Amino acid sequence: KVLEALTGQTPVYSKASLTVRQFSIRRNEKIAVHCTVRGQKALDIIEKGLKVREYELRENNFSATGNFGFGVDEHIDLGIKYDPSIGIYGMDFFVILKRPGDRVSKRKRAPGNVGNKQRISKAESIAWFQSTYGGAILPPQK
Repeated sequence: KVLEALTGQTPVYSKASLTVRQFSIRRNEKIAVHCTVRGQKALDIIEKGLKVREYELRENNFSATGNFGFGVDEHIDLGIKYDPSIGIYGMDFFVILKRPGDRVSKRKRAPGNVGNKQRISKAESIAWFQSTYGGAILPPQK
């Protein structure tokens, strides 16, 4: 319900592929929900999440392939009203940056390789984050 209120889309359930006795998780048990959002709606949702984090991310949040992610402890910080029947949930935001033409490596017919100039590096994703949201990059946590 929280993801539906935030994105306006129906979320997809993720199932456990293995049984893990320590966490009392069985195989094929629903353990998470996720939602893929693109375009302007995605930028608005990222903006809400970064507002909670005060537009500050650590260098560790960025991967070498140009992706970055961060977490929010309470969904009510995003502007969603508290509902006692739902409770309070934390959530992770994960942003994947790609240039046009990445489909070449993913398509079924005649797949090709994507060159190094077409890939997004860690420095480029940090620069995009700073230019788009005016955010600050903190040193990595030890």
